[in-house]
Amino acid sequence: MNHAPQADELANNTVVDFDEALLDACPTQMRADLMAEANLLAQAFAPEGRAEQLEAMAQALSSGDRDAKIGRMHARRLAAALRRLARNSEA
Repeated sequence: MNHAPQADELANNTVVDFDEALLDACPTQMRADLMAEANLLAQAFAPEGRAEQLEAMAQALSSGDRDAKIGRMHARRLAAALRRLARNSEA
């Protein structure tokens, strides 16, 4: 049995950007620190500021390609900050 969603069912659905939600859930100072760190990384490793470069860096952090000095949660938050920079660079 195939149940296709009706238009009124779809109208009540909301798509949540996990990266934005993760950053927005951080305290203000932590979010500012993450964005500053993301900016430093972007200047060092993606000086052109292209969205593709920033997204690749975020993907590497999210997928576990990080050294032992950075914790998983910090890496995930930093990846979210890099993705925000990538979105802002496209605008």
